[in-house]
Amino acid sequence: MAVRRLGLIMHGVTGRMGLNQHLIRSIAAIRANGGVTLANGDRVMPDPILVGRNADKIAALAQEHGIARWTTDLDGALANPDDTLFFDAATTQMRAELLERAIAAGKDIYCEKPIADDLSKAIRVARLAKERGVKNGVVQDKLFLPGLRKIKMLADSGFFGRMLSVRGEFGYWVFEGDWQPAQRPSWNYRLADGGGIILDMLCHWRYVLDNLFGEVKALSCLGATHIPRRWDEAGNSYAADSDDAAYATFELEGGVIAHFNSSWCVRVRRDDLVTFQIDGTQGSAVAGLSRCYTQHRVNTPKPVWNPDMAQTIDFYKTWDEVPDNQTYPNAFRVQWEMFIRHLAENAPWPYGLTEGVKGVQLAELGLQSWRERRWLDVTPVEI
Repeated sequence: MAVRRLGLIMHGVTGRMGLNQHLIRSIAAIRANGGVTLANGDRVMPDPILVGRNADKIAALAQEHGIARWTTDLDGALANPDDTLFFDAATTQMRAELLERAIAAGKDIYCEKPIADDLSKAIRVARLAKERGVKNGVVQDKLFLPGLRKIKMLADSGFFGRMLSVRGEFGYWVFEGDWQPAQRPSWNYRLADGGGIILDMLCHWRYVLDNLFGEVKALSCLGATHIPRRWDEAGNSYAADSDDAAYATFELEGGVIAHFNSSWCVRVRRDDLVTFQIDGTQGSAVAGLSRCYTQHRVNTPKPVWNPDMAQTIDFYKTWDEVPDNQTYPNAFRVQWEMFIRHLAENAPWPYGLTEGVKGVQLAELGLQSWRERRWLDVTPVEI
C-alpha cells in the first residue's frame, strides 16, 4: 500500500464553516484516520497549508490541529508547485477573484458556495477552469446529510409513487445582537458585504431540488428585510439592509411543485432547523438533518374538519421513523473524500463549478423575481 501526498492550500478556515466543517471535521479527521483509501488500496494523505490574514490566529489553528504549515502569503502558496489543490471558504465577494488566481496558477479547485456574488463572475470562473483543464468542485453538503440520504433512498425505491410537492422550512431566530449576542456574523445582514439569505440559501435549494426532486424550471421569490437594525460583534448598531427572509416557489421538471421558506426571523416549532416534506400519491416523508419519518397511503389517517371539537388525532404519532441501518459520516467529509478520489483516480464527480453556476443563477433569478414581482423561467447556462 502506497501513501500519496496531496498538497492542499486551505484559505478561509478561520470562519465558522471553514474551521468546523472543512478543517476540523473533514481534513483533520481524514488525516487522523490515515488518509483517503483508493480503489487499489493506496491512501491519499492531505498535507494542508493554512492561509489567512491574521498570522497569530492561523498559527494557533495549525498548532491546535497538528498542521505543520501556515502562511499569510497567498501568492507564495499559489506559487508552490507541490501544492496542487486550492480550497476557499472565505467571503463570497472575494471568491471569484481568488479562484481565478488559483486556476491561473494551475491549481485544481474546491470551494464553498456561492462560487461568486453574481452570475457573470460565476460563469467566467467555470469557463476558465474548463479552458485550463483543472479539476474542480463545489460544496453541495446538504445532499450528504443523513435525512436527505434517507429521502433519496425512499425516492429510489419508488416509495412516493408520483411525486407531487416538496415543502422546505429552513431557519431560526438570529438574535439582533443588542440584548443577546447574534449567533451569525454581522456581514450576513449587510448588502455591501455580500449578505442576504437569497444569495446564500437559493444556491443550496438549487442542488437539493435538481438532484433529488426534479430540475428547476421556473421560480417566484419574495424576499424581505424583517429586522432593519442589528448590532455587530463590537456592539455597534448598524443598518441591516440585506434580505433576512425569502419565500420561494419552484416549478420542477415533471410537474412537481416545491416551496421553500428561508428565514433568520422565525422561531422553531418543528423537528429540526431545516425540514423537508415530500408528498406523493403512494406516500409522504418528512426529513430533518438526521431523522426521516414516513407515512404510507395505507397508514394515512382520515381527519375530518370540525372546528367545534378539539382535534383527536395526534398527527405526529401517525408517522414511522426510517431506521439508521448504516453509519452516516459528516456530510462535508463525505464530499471531501469523493473529491480527493476524483483527483487521485478520476472517480466519478458530478459536482463541478458548473453546478455552482446553477446555484448563483437561481439566486440571481430569485432577487430579480422579488424586484420585478413575477415568475421567471430558469434556462440552461452554457459553460
